[in-house]
Amino acid sequence: MPKIKVLPHAELCPQGAELEGREGVSILDTLLENGIEIEHACEKSCACTTCHVVVRGGFDSLDEAEEKEEDMLDKAWGLEANSRLSCQAKLRGADLVIEIPRYTINYARENH
Repeated sequence: MPKIKVLPHAELCPQGAELEGREGVSILDTLLENGIEIEHACEKSCACTTCHVVVRGGFDSLDEAEEKEEDMLDKAWGLEANSRLSCQAKLRGADLVIEIPRYTINYARENH
């Protein structure tokens, strides 16, 4: 069972976290299932960048991003070479280390 280590985020996860994941489940769903309320303004449809994460460890274990995700990532705040939309990146067998960026391009946070 893959694990996700979430690096500390001042608002969403101040102490950081280590989560048990399930293969084939998105990073976003794993975070939400464990009480980390990362934004997802488009309801997981790959139409925004509010669920953007930076994968600091285990990036190569993820399937490659599809063209639609790559196009959306170009709009993400703080884009890095190892950035992914957490709604699209599904866990595989390897553990991950992720960082949730401090900001998103969302001007009004919705309550989910």
